[in-house]
Amino acid sequence: MGTGTAVWATNYRSEFADFEGVTYLNAALQGPLPLDAARQAQAALEWKTHPYRLPDSVYFDLPDRIREKVARVIGGHIEEIAVTTGASAGMAAVAASIDWRPGDEVLVGRGEFPAHFSTWLRYEQSGKLRVRVVEPRGRFISADDYIEAIGPQTRLISASYVRFDNGARLDTVGLARACEKVGAALLLDITQSAGTMPMNIRDLGASMAVSSGYKWLLGPYGVGFFWVAREWIDRLPLGAVYFMALEGARNLHAMPTANVRPVPGARRWDSAETANFTNLAAFDSSLDLVLRIGTDVVERWIDSLVNEIIDGLPRTRCVLASPAERERRGPYVCITACDPNDTVALYQKLRAAEVSVSLRETALRIAPHIYNTTEDISRLMSVLSD
Repeated sequence: MGTGTAVWATNYRSEFADFEGVTYLNAALQGPLPLDAARQAQAALEWKTHPYRLPDSVYFDLPDRIREKVARVIGGHIEEIAVTTGASAGMAAVAASIDWRPGDEVLVGRGEFPAHFSTWLRYEQSGKLRVRVVEPRGRFISADDYIEAIGPQTRLISASYVRFDNGARLDTVGLARACEKVGAALLLDITQSAGTMPMNIRDLGASMAVSSGYKWLLGPYGVGFFWVAREWIDRLPLGAVYFMALEGARNLHAMPTANVRPVPGARRWDSAETANFTNLAAFDSSLDLVLRIGTDVVERWIDSLVNEIIDGLPRTRCVLASPAERERRGPYVCITACDPNDTVALYQKLRAAEVSVSLRETALRIAPHIYNTTEDISRLMSVLSD
């Protein structure tokens, strides 16, 4: 029995709803909510219809469970995790927490996800910093491209570990060393990788990392996390602090109103209304599923499906638009029509055949997950070849 067959023997497809005949290969856009996570969200709604059933402890215990499970997924520590509403919320927390000086530079790669630009917009317009766009010298942006762009004014590099538009994975270790030499921070967006591979976040060399939780981590829309390396927690000036991140806030009957101080650790960057009962109850369950399966198993299964896509790609119609080498690629693959002008038509053809992928820039992003089967890939190949 091969590795892929052994993984699928557990039949993780049963953890999810019926997709109504759709071949869903779009986890990089939205991961489907597992059935148990939907049940947990419904149960949390009952707290609002019957609020007298809502225990005080849930305001803290629920987000703390998220912290603990996220830390296990990314190989971090619970005190380094803030609970947010998504990657953008974490990036906004970074922007608000740094004491910017005129002339400071933030480096962003050409074609990055828009949040890497919009986060810094107000600070750039007010003259507090300058965003400098890094041009790739090759087809995919590399660590060397960023390193070459680092200058004496570089304060932060804002980059995706895995790019949303082509699936290219950034070699972060050398980049982190280059940042350290000039005292710059490396902010990584790990949205398109968290949950799909075994990870030790510190090994990536980042100062901070952000992620949405509604893609590969299978949570509801509006969940995410912000990781801060321990040594950076005290280096970042204090930004906005939600009152439940204050010392003594757990005692709801006598909350602090004088000599207020944030608790130690990353909780000071929690998004407001941190407990967000419905979303976090569902996310708690989704993380349980990811941890129960294991990110090593998820990685092997996705790899086996992506390899099928690459090997079976009809070369007379399509070409690979992601790095061919596995170590340079994230958990999905992008393709284009041989004539790029035909890519939109190919996307529409897949939609008509009820095969769900994403159109990103001039490429189709195909993102299978643990619920997909080899039959799903065969259906995709059939439509691409027809």
